[in-house]
Amino acid sequence: MNARVALVTGAAGGIGEAVVRLLAERGDTVVAVDVDADRLTRSVDKHLAEGLSVRARPADVTSSQEVRALVDRVEREEGPIEHLVNAAGVLRLAEARALTDQDWAATFAVNATGVFNVSRAVVDRMVPRRRGAVVTVASNAAGTARTQMAAYAASKAAATAFTKCLGLEVARHHIRCNVVAPGSTDTPMLRGMHIPGTAAAASVQGDPAAYRVGIPLGKVARPEDVAHTVAYLLSDEAGHITLQTLTVDGGATLGV
Repeated sequence: MNARVALVTGAAGGIGEAVVRLLAERGDTVVAVDVDADRLTRSVDKHLAEGLSVRARPADVTSSQEVRALVDRVEREEGPIEHLVNAAGVLRLAEARALTDQDWAATFAVNATGVFNVSRAVVDRMVPRRRGAVVTVASNAAGTARTQMAAYAASKAAATAFTKCLGLEVARHHIRCNVVAPGSTDTPMLRGMHIPGTAAAASVQGDPAAYRVGIPLGKVARPEDVAHTVAYLLSDEAGHITLQTLTVDGGATLGV
């Protein structure tokens, strides 16, 4: 049986990189996509050195033309895309009234429009084959208000709603679309929000002044924790699951 082809965006680091590694370890041929070509190449070279089947394909998910060309190339060179993981994301921190036009536009361009561009291009190929699975990595902030995260939360809420609407429309073609909503995860994005060396402790403790309750499990997630959840939703074991959000936040949003 030939390996399945999986396309993963935001693949140069953090959760995306962990997803690439896990899917490749499980036997998929993984096409790793990121706008940062140098960082992507370094990441993929590590995977290749370990004998994993990973291809580096730099692309900007905010460009529908680049995305269409990317999907054409992948299907021509690697085969039909069976799995898509939308993991590309950016964060601009500021109170809602202080966000600039550029902050808002850049956040939505990647976190929402990027999901639209890539999902549309890939699912267009899945529909005639009547198979495939999509997972969008959103955030627990999509459903829980966070101070200084208005643009990020709103963009992730948009990506969540889009993914579920898409999933409803293509369910008749046996294509499943789900969302994984991480909380605080040990990534460069989280570390960039805190004084160096304090991100994990601050996330676990919470901040009453910012209406954050902390993490009941007493630890931040590892990127691998999120990757395993993504892999489950792509797998045959989740074959009757679609239009769902699986939150991976150690209880930080209290199960809401």
